[in-house]
Amino acid sequence: MSGSLFIVCAPSGAGKTSLVTELLKTDPGVRLSVSYTTRAPRSGEVDGREYHFVAKEKFEAMIAAGGFLESALVHGNYYGTSQAWITEQRAAGSDILLEIDWQGAAQVRRVFPDAIGIFILPPSFETLVSRLNTRGKDAPEVISRRLEAAREEIGHVAEFDYVIINDKFGDAVNDLVAVVRAQRLRLDAQTARHSELINRMK
Repeated sequence: MSGSLFIVCAPSGAGKTSLVTELLKTDPGVRLSVSYTTRAPRSGEVDGREYHFVAKEKFEAMIAAGGFLESALVHGNYYGTSQAWITEQRAAGSDILLEIDWQGAAQVRRVFPDAIGIFILPPSFETLVSRLNTRGKDAPEVISRRLEAAREEIGHVAEFDYVIINDKFGDAVNDLVAVVRAQRLRLDAQTARHSELINRMK
């Protein structure tokens, strides 16, 4: 059977990356799609692990060649997802997770309407401001742009299937894991996975 495709979206500072990291530790059956980006690597990031870091010219050539399932210009940098890799992994039965923005999510749903959208929210906008200021990764003008983008991002929450409030981190991790596991327990998934077992018991 075809693997599930999960889209996780959140405003910058909501804790999306930390939640996804914990999900991947908890559930090795989920594979993270590594996006391409033109932004420079941050301290500690490794090419091919957090992102495939490429030059703007190469990224634009990949767009022209139709290599991306989705791509977007975010905070002045391009981000994109390899369509061939997603298709191959799903056909092999792997569950795939995309950590992308709302623009990318809309593009993915046009190609894969069965994708499951999960939106991560902070407990308040004030908490989001505090998190962005205390993590010490960005200059003040970058934080200002991220906060402006966050309001637009949050305005698209109704386009998603599930909403998780990242107030207590452990609870939010459990919620994210629960969404993935519930998807695997759907009737169509279970009948495809365990058809022989079900037929024997009829």
